[in-house]
Amino acid sequence: MKSRKIKVLVIDDSALIRGVLKEIIDREKDMECVGAAPDPLVAREMIKALNPDVLTLDVEMPRMDGLDFLERLMRLRPMPVLMVSTLTERGSDITFRALELGAVDFIAKPKLDIARGMEEYAIEITDKIRATAQARVRKSVAGLPLHEKFSADAILPSVAGRFSSTEKLIVMGASTGGTEAIKEILMKLPADAPGVLVTQHMPEHFTKSFADRLDSLCKISVKEAEHNERILPGYAYIAPGDSHLLIKRSGARYIAELNQGELVNRHRPSVDVLFRSAANVAGANSLGIILTGMGKDGVQGMLEMKRAGSHTIAQDEASCVVFGMPKEAIAAGAACEVLPLQNIARRTLEYLALQSA
Repeated sequence: MKSRKIKVLVIDDSALIRGVLKEIIDREKDMECVGAAPDPLVAREMIKALNPDVLTLDVEMPRMDGLDFLERLMRLRPMPVLMVSTLTERGSDITFRALELGAVDFIAKPKLDIARGMEEYAIEITDKIRATAQARVRKSVAGLPLHEKFSADAILPSVAGRFSSTEKLIVMGASTGGTEAIKEILMKLPADAPGVLVTQHMPEHFTKSFADRLDSLCKISVKEAEHNERILPGYAYIAPGDSHLLIKRSGARYIAELNQGELVNRHRPSVDVLFRSAANVAGANSLGIILTGMGKDGVQGMLEMKRAGSHTIAQDEASCVVFGMPKEAIAAGAACEVLPLQNIARRTLEYLALQSA
């Protein structure tokens, strides 16, 4: 039986970008561009007529702002949306707001003046469209205050305040849907939690904005990781876009290492690289968490962590946007536990508190 193609509607105010995206999409055997709209008002009618599976949505457009359109869409007719963003500080702030509103993922706009990069871009955007088409989409919760900080002492009274050394480390990896999952966990950690290292598949220029945004929401401090900096309790370190993040030792201290080595599982940063370094350097003193995302990145590294004595947690299917990476980790026997997203922070702290007792 022939499988149905993924129907994609492109929304962008640039006729040139619309044409490029349509050409890329229509080259793929498993998808087709069923329409291209210059703004959200035209798109609204095309959605009704064409019933697409995925929208690609420009961030900034005339007649109606992309965020306003997305908020209304996710409230009234939730559907998978892939944001197309410019690589600017303002663009990244808007993009993270779009992810909070319910967009599945984002991608930078194609650089039309760099022909040799278009094939790589085509592979990336079509992969993201496939992942977006598989995503679980929920109604927007945009009415909730996004700036509100959780009180770790109130949420986790039995474990908050019991960490004061760099001996224990938490490592997390995520891809599609991961920005909101990471935020959910980090916002629940107390100010004296063990050091946290995070690899989220994300391009350059976005990781610093992501870290800054999390820093404004969390009790712990969140920053983009720097080469050779000491890993401290009460801090989370985000792998910079285009750099692998690893753990190394300097005496009794843990140090962050960045490198621009080869892509691993087609990614840099790669979750496997981070997890493998945790297995080799921290062993049983590290705890690994694999979150929502497409593909298999992180699976082998998590398996190595488990074999080295680390406790490992995979996000469950029901709470994942895309149940890819956790599913593969579970199938490989790499996960000690499978938990819903809302329970991961509590379980992590409970486990580490028992290990530190």
